[in-house]
Amino acid sequence: MTDHPILMTGGTGKTGRRVVSRLRDKGIAVRVGSRKGDPPFDWAARDTWDAATRGAASVLVVPYDKDPLTRPFVRHCVEAGVRRVVLLSGRGVDTPDYGDLDSLAGRIHVDGEDAVRTSGLEWTIVRPTWFAQNFTEGFFADAVRSGELRLPAGDGAVSFVDAEDIAAVVVAALTTDKHVGETYELSGPRALTFAEAATEISRASGRTVRYVPLPAPEFITELVAAGWPPADAEAFADVIAPIRKHLDTHISDGVPRALGRAPRDFTEFAKSTPWP
Repeated sequence: MTDHPILMTGGTGKTGRRVVSRLRDKGIAVRVGSRKGDPPFDWAARDTWDAATRGAASVLVVPYDKDPLTRPFVRHCVEAGVRRVVLLSGRGVDTPDYGDLDSLAGRIHVDGEDAVRTSGLEWTIVRPTWFAQNFTEGFFADAVRSGELRLPAGDGAVSFVDAEDIAAVVVAALTTDKHVGETYELSGPRALTFAEAATEISRASGRTVRYVPLPAPEFITELVAAGWPPADAEAFADVIAPIRKHLDTHISDGVPRALGRAPRDFTEFAKSTPWP
């Protein structure tokens, strides 16, 4: 498997770039799937798929979030002679009431998982919960910098998972055989409310960050006032809704099952992060 390059779609994202780094540290050839890659890869330009997959033994699929393209891409991987695919999915795909599975994001994940499972390829599905790194390079980073996490999450808690743990599971699935046919739900070792996460960040960074719970309509109004399109603001509120419903508190066993160790705790993440 390691005699051929591994294609990383989403190779410059939070998970992808960490996977790329780990693979290169192992001396494994990696092909970073991006529009600036060599060769370039663009989800929306199917004429780039041939060169990107040519000769690749394994592929990490980070789904395109604007169109359900996972199924045709996986079909292309089969035709290109790819042997193994690892899909980065998400928590809640088969959890009742977690989210709207008829939404675009829901359809992308549900159809993508089915496409992988029925492809005939060796497959592994990775379903992480909210990333701890969302506080540093994702959804909540600007709010942390402002000192206020203003969110419609109520007193719901999240078992935040460290992106480094996600990357470690993905690398194991790409490079070893024992993870074929597995679906790994990934979380951290405990659940924290946003108030507790803000306290951890404040303690580690030396700056004050506080959580301000908002009703969803007020949250949407604030985002629209900040320049967000109303549909995007409503979609973001919908994504946070499962937290408010206490559907993100559970601890998943994917990291211990895949790696034989406990997941990294949020406190360790906060202490090791170079906060601005």
